[in-house]
Amino acid sequence: MSGVEIPGDALVLVGDGEKALFLRNRGDDRQANLQVERVLEHPDPPTREQGTDRPGRFNDGPTVARSAVEQTDWHQLEKDRFAGEIAEALYKAAHAGRYDKLIVVAPPKVLGALRKAYHKEVSARLLAEVDKDLTNQPPYEIEKRLKGAA
Repeated sequence: MSGVEIPGDALVLVGDGEKALFLRNRGDDRQANLQVERVLEHPDPPTREQGTDRPGRFNDGPTVARSAVEQTDWHQLEKDRFAGEIAEALYKAAHAGRYDKLIVVAPPKVLGALRKAYHKEVSARLLAEVDKDLTNQPPYEIEKRLKGAA
């Protein structure tokens, strides 16, 4: 990774399907100092609590053969729903003028779900997207990883 410049006062979103950290660079362009501003958490209960029915089956036509319908991935649905909540929070903050520069760090699937949900006000402020899962890292480690030191 070549490294990402984190401008002063930039908002850095570090998220996955269950947690999102909104970090603000309280340093300057040369020396980042990420501070946690807000944390969003989204519980993802076990599958047995999210879906109670077995996958359905359907007839394949005039024969007695039947095919199964694929099992619903409840966890992925919840992660996509949470990505929508994150995108909505980013839009509200952008609309209120709380940030001008945004860097998003998330695993590839979450990043894809976020991209689909971005509003044009968020996209206009987006400086970089990094496809990594750094949600459980402390801010100083996130700084280091974004700079490309690790």
